[in-house]
Amino acid sequence: MKRLRKCRFLFVVATALFGGALQAAAQDVRITKDLAQVEYTFNGKTYTISRNQDLNARIPEEFAKTSRPCPEFCIQPMTVHEGVNTVGELELLSFLKEKVSKGHGFLIDSRTSDWYAKGTIPGAVNLPFNAFVPGPDNVFFDSVMVMLGGQQSADGKWVFPDPKELLLFCNGPWCGQSPTAIRNLLAINYPAEKLHYYRGGMQNWVGAGFTIEIPK
Repeated sequence: MKRLRKCRFLFVVATALFGGALQAAAQDVRITKDLAQVEYTFNGKTYTISRNQDLNARIPEEFAKTSRPCPEFCIQPMTVHEGVNTVGELELLSFLKEKVSKGHGFLIDSRTSDWYAKGTIPGAVNLPFNAFVPGPDNVFFDSVMVMLGGQQSADGKWVFPDPKELLLFCNGPWCGQSPTAIRNLLAINYPAEKLHYYRGGMQNWVGAGFTIEIPK
């Protein structure tokens, strides 16, 4: 009888342990079936991007609004400009590993600093859309252009013999900041084929439960 009780006890414990493990595995929120997380390195720091494992998580309040006045919050077209590539989340993750980690490109958060401070995609560089407009009020313009692979010609125009690949985003389909940044870059001769547009922006990013970084 004691042996039978012991066997039953072991069976209950095993069921609880393995059953719990199976349940946890079934609740594992992955990026794709074969991809649980993405790691990449930028400026000597390694970032890990995954999805929120809390099955009760909800979209943050600032992205829960369905109606925003237009203008200025108007729905953006899928294509910003001929030659500029529009991407989704998986393409953005590939960009981080293939371009950013290898020093060939930058992920640019083109929102204003107040939005950026609330949270961004890990490793994104905050260059607001108006940072790409030359003028006396933009003291950082020249240094930014050099960072992106630009050179100033004798007539004062910028040329880009070896431009970085840039992937720009803002708050989502209702945000015009990254499209404006892209048009600003095109206006100063940045090659369209080196520009990428994540139209979903932070709206889609947080909606899918991806990792958010709070800038220091």
